[in-house]
Amino acid sequence: MAGIGTGGAAATRSSRPAVISERLLWAAALALAVLVIGLYALGFSFAAPSQSLIPVADAISAAMAWFTGHFRAAFRAITWLFEWPLGWFRQLLLALPWPIVILITAALGYRAGGLRLALFCALAMLYIVVTGYWPMTAATLASVLVAVPLSVAVGLAVGIAAFRSRAVRRTVEPVLDLMQTIPFFSYIIPILVLFGIGPVVGLVASAIYAIPPMVRNVMLALERVPQDVVESGLMSGSTARQLLWWVELPTGLPTILIGVNQTVMAALSMVVIAAMVGGVNDIGLEVYNTMREAKFGQSLLSGLVIALIAMVTDRITRGFAHGGMDLGGGPQTRLFFGGVAIGIAALMALAIAFPSLWTFPESARFYPAAAMNAALEWFTRTAFPVTSALKAWTVYYLMLPFKIGLPASVRPSFWGFAMSPTVTVVFAAIAMALTGIAWRFKGWRAAVAVAVIAGFYYFGTVGMPWPVVIIVASTLALSTGGPRVAVLTLLCLLFILVNGLWAGAMVSLQLAAIGVLFSFLIGAALGIWAALDDRVSALLRPICDTLQTMPIFVFLIPAIMVFLVGEFTALIATILYAIVPSIRYTEHGLRSVPPEIVEAARAMGTGRLQRLRQVELPLALPEIMLGLNQTIMMALAMVVVAALVGARGLGEQVMIALNQANTGTGLVSGLAIALIAIATDRIIQSWAARRKEALGLG
Repeated sequence: MAGIGTGGAAATRSSRPAVISERLLWAAALALAVLVIGLYALGFSFAAPSQSLIPVADAISAAMAWFTGHFRAAFRAITWLFEWPLGWFRQLLLALPWPIVILITAALGYRAGGLRLALFCALAMLYIVVTGYWPMTAATLASVLVAVPLSVAVGLAVGIAAFRSRAVRRTVEPVLDLMQTIPFFSYIIPILVLFGIGPVVGLVASAIYAIPPMVRNVMLALERVPQDVVESGLMSGSTARQLLWWVELPTGLPTILIGVNQTVMAALSMVVIAAMVGGVNDIGLEVYNTMREAKFGQSLLSGLVIALIAMVTDRITRGFAHGGMDLGGGPQTRLFFGGVAIGIAALMALAIAFPSLWTFPESARFYPAAAMNAALEWFTRTAFPVTSALKAWTVYYLMLPFKIGLPASVRPSFWGFAMSPTVTVVFAAIAMALTGIAWRFKGWRAAVAVAVIAGFYYFGTVGMPWPVVIIVASTLALSTGGPRVAVLTLLCLLFILVNGLWAGAMVSLQLAAIGVLFSFLIGAALGIWAALDDRVSALLRPICDTLQTMPIFVFLIPAIMVFLVGEFTALIATILYAIVPSIRYTEHGLRSVPPEIVEAARAMGTGRLQRLRQVELPLALPEIMLGLNQTIMMALAMVVVAALVGARGLGEQVMIALNQANTGTGLVSGLAIALIAIATDRIIQSWAARRKEALGLG
């Protein structure tokens, strides 16, 4: 016990200078921020440049114009080449009688996950058939069937090269970070210029977007191959190539198949976006058109098709990944596939005899769009007092102040008073009181957080002088991740500033931050509840699975139908899309707390809520923060999509660039979103790693 006490005292003495230096760092940063705000109040201008100081976008556009002028013919030839397999797959899918489509899907589901999955797959495909969406779905699946093999092949090759060469890996990893954080609309602009309007644009965009998860999983799979397995292969006389193809890749196959699963899901998530520029009459275009025309029933029915395709594909590929993808060999396997072949042949013969089995009859289709529209109209009319009040309160009391500040948003017509000097003094007094309370009960870090939030609530992200934002963000990065993360954060913000994107970035930051706030609070609460109650966990699991497999556009449908267009609609869609990581990481973190620590706390006589608050949540906090990190990434991914429902900011600039085919502006605006995501990711990852180390968890 003496040893433990001495160690603890030593640790306290050694950590005290670091704590003091961190306090001094934040004290200096806040003092500098207050000085800037004081100068701003006295009339000093800190206006961010509205035009680019460095012609990065113009340089990119000029380079793209030169490249297009010299190589457009080659890319148009590639377009012509890709149109062949697209047409073949589509004709093949449409040539199959609909019962055979259901049988093949159910057979794959049975092989991957048993009878329950087979039943789910059959019902999902039956829904697509009876609603009349199968021809459109076939066009979408044809694009996916061509894009995914391309992504898998490229991802496999790049992943192997990055695993074998440290230099290649150092080059590949930042490229993957950018590919996974730059909005997918930015991908489409140069592809549209090179390949022209048509289905190949969506195919290529989907293939590029789906490469990173495959690369990362291949690298992870090869790294996790046990060393004794590798040594056994070497002792058997295998060459480097034989070791790779006969030992390492087969051993890492389950992880690689998870990469294939994620690649398929990434390709499916591009369905609607690809349809917007492809002009093909597929299910993505149906979702986009009906959503734009505010046809709730039609858009929900077609959006459900994409969600079902995603869920079926996700469960089948995951089942094969976890089951080792045993598709051949034993007598049971041969018997199974023989039975499927006989079933296909029998159904083909029946379809020849009965045409209704070839094409589902129009009279038997189930399409309740009119009833759904009537139900929505009734709900909107009945719930209007509640929904309008919720929207108005959130917009006027939260979203507008955090965007443009209290002086610009407070109006007597809604607030009941004007933003007079007296009200400003009262606000400052309340902010100081809350800061003092936070310091008294939660420590100086909580006090700093309250002070920063109060400042942004008063000035807004757009109204806050840009040096203050850079000071606060860089100090946060320095205190959590050290000098390297601080320099990265500073460079990211300076890039946004000098390229004239500051105002748009602050608007996007406001929307993403509020979306993250609600997603994290609601998600963490649900995650805690799920960790405490297995029944709640079982209920939430399929809901989270469904939300994670839905393409991003589907989340706009219920929001836009109830609340119409506007930033509040974008906020609702962001919450629906980004809430799942907070639920899952919170539950996982709490369930991963070492049981011996929980038992020790129970033996000391602590109650359930006391253990949760004082033991389990602090230990699970690093994992919960990683969930917050993923929530932020997903909220930023919604920035561009939110522009389709009236949200402003960087997403709007990307959409304008897409309409004008302006490669430079689109890529630079998308890169600004990616840089915010990368800096945020590094800060939270660094904090979580430090916290785990301090707790002795990793």
